[in-house]
Amino acid sequence: MEVQVNGESVSVSAGATVGDLLRQLSLDRRRVAVELNLQILPRAEHDAHRLSPGDSLEIVTFVGGGAC
Repeated sequence: MEVQVNGESVSVSAGATVGDLLRQLSLDRRRVAVELNLQILPRAEHDAHRLSPGDSLEIVTFVGGGAC
């Protein structure tokens, strides 16, 4: 099935969870925020929330750094 991730179509298996999608995209779940259909999805729900065809996700990755 197809979902939208940051405006691009991504294929995922039927029954996939948000956690499955993050693993598929090789993203560290500790360093991302996920918005699903315009609602923030708490990290604790990533493995339980099943995706539906046409879902729209915005995934933001946190990058650490410091000043020189």
